Amino acid sequence: MSRISPKPLSQYPWTLRFLYKRQIRKWGHPVIPTQIWGRQPGLLWRFLSFFRTLERKRSPIPPVLRALITVKVSQINHCAFCVDFNAMRVLQHEGAEAKLDGLADPESCAAFSDAEKAALAYAEAVTRSDVDVDDALFDRLRAHYDDDAIVELTALTAFQNLSSKFNAALDLPSQGFCKIDFFQE
Repeated sequence: MSRISPKPLSQYPWTLRFLYKRQIRKWGHPVIPTQIWGRQPGLLWRFLSFFRTLERKRSPIPPVLRALITVKVSQINHCAFCVDFNAMRVLQHEGAEAKLDGLADPESCAAFSDAEKAALAYAEAVTRSDVDVDDALFDRLRAHYDDDAIVELTALTAFQNLSSKFNAALDLPSQGFCKIDFFQE
C-alpha cells in the first residue's frame, strides 16, 4: 500500500466525507490521494481548486492535450496513480488511444500535431531536471501558443509535477481507473 494510509472515513470533516461519498458513487471507492491530501483539508481544497481551474472549459489548452501532458509528466515522475487516473482521462476522448500509445516518443508519432509535439516536449523539459527549456524549444512552443496559453501550459506542468511527485513520494498506488498499462518513461 502507501507510505501513509488514509484515515477511516469517519475521521475526516463532514465536507470531505461528502466528497468521498461522491467518489464512491462514481468509482466504487474513494480516491486515495484525495484522502491523503485530506489529512490537511485546507491543502486538499486548494489543490482541488487549482485542478478545477486548469480543467475549465475555457482553457486555451484542449482537454485531450491537458490529459496527455499529465500522463507524460506522471510517467517521468514514476507516479503509478497519476498515470492510471490520467490515462483514463485521455481515453475518454475519441481517437486518443493512438496518442496515448505514442507518448513514449511523441516526435515520431504521426497521431500528434506539431502543436501537441511542442507542448509535450515543453512539459518534458520543464519536468526533467537534466534538461533546460532553451530558446529553440520556447520558440517552437511560441509558434503554436500565445503567451496566455504558455503560462497555462507551464502551470499545468508544474501542477502535475506537484501532484505526481507527492503521490510517488508517498508510494500511492494505482486504483484501476485505466485497464491499459501505460506506465512508460
